Amino acid sequence: MPETPEFHDRMLSLGLARVSEAAALASARLIGRGDEKAADQAAVNAMRDQLNKLDIAGVVVIGEGERDEAPMLFIGEEVGTGNGPAVDIALDPLEGTTLTAKDMPNALTVIAMGPRGSMLHAPDVYMEKLAIGPGFKRGVVTMDMSPSERISALAAAKGCSTEDITVCVLERPRHEEMIAEIRTTGAAIRLITDGDVAGIIHCAEAEKTGIDMYMGSGGAPEGVLAAAALKCMGGQIFGRLVFRNDDEKARAQKAGITNLDRVYTLNDMVTGDVIFAATGVTDGSILAGIKREPGFLTTETILMRSKTGSVRRMTYRNPTR
Repeated sequence: MPETPEFHDRMLSLGLARVSEAAALASARLIGRGDEKAADQAAVNAMRDQLNKLDIAGVVVIGEGERDEAPMLFIGEEVGTGNGPAVDIALDPLEGTTLTAKDMPNALTVIAMGPRGSMLHAPDVYMEKLAIGPGFKRGVVTMDMSPSERISALAAAKGCSTEDITVCVLERPRHEEMIAEIRTTGAAIRLITDGDVAGIIHCAEAEKTGIDMYMGSGGAPEGVLAAAALKCMGGQIFGRLVFRNDDEKARAQKAGITNLDRVYTLNDMVTGDVIFAATGVTDGSILAGIKREPGFLTTETILMRSKTGSVRRMTYRNPTR
């Protein structure tokens, strides 16, 4: 019986960075052009092409959602040459299609990879999320706490005032009550229009980004991608699926989820070692966006491995033809 190839994360990590870079470069010409679907399609095509050059037997477990009628690297799609290790892939070819189309900050291309069976197959529904950075004991904040209780608990753990806490929240009507409660604590709020993967990653580098906590609901697939990043960088994330109708509950059951009220921790969403790459498309607080120079496009990519906790930042200068 032939041996199953091992998941050599170190060897695959540079290839994953190339996948992320290719998607970012493909969307570069569409920054600020007002065409979200074209930008997404360009990133999808480039990401798929690069993935198919890798010696992996890959399956997309977190892909583009049908909810947005987006061009898909669809869940269940097989990628790679088929000659390497069996891996799960979670991706968002362009996290922030609206941000790209409007040339607004924090658009990224994002991808994570781990051994087969290592990532939660999150259905395309909403997830209530709560995240903080590294260095805190487990359970310092919980999903059962109110927003104000979470802020008070984190401030106590940090030894600071609640007024020194900054919370990142996706700006949506559904969050109005939560935002009002956060305001009562004196905490600051950084509202983002899109891109909650980036919003959660902010928590892992609080000293750099100024973000201490993320809370609110967004896509469940993006929750798994964010968990993959925190698996590498450190921090805590909690998620609980939110269902608006029976159709969404059926999607979860089809994905093998039986406990619809379960609170997922980081290690529930990502059970094994992973590698994670993200490339800046537009300038943001995590990564620089694509820069145009005479004859070149320059990208910045963050590449991380959970096994070693390594975080690399790489600049790629790509000649234009």
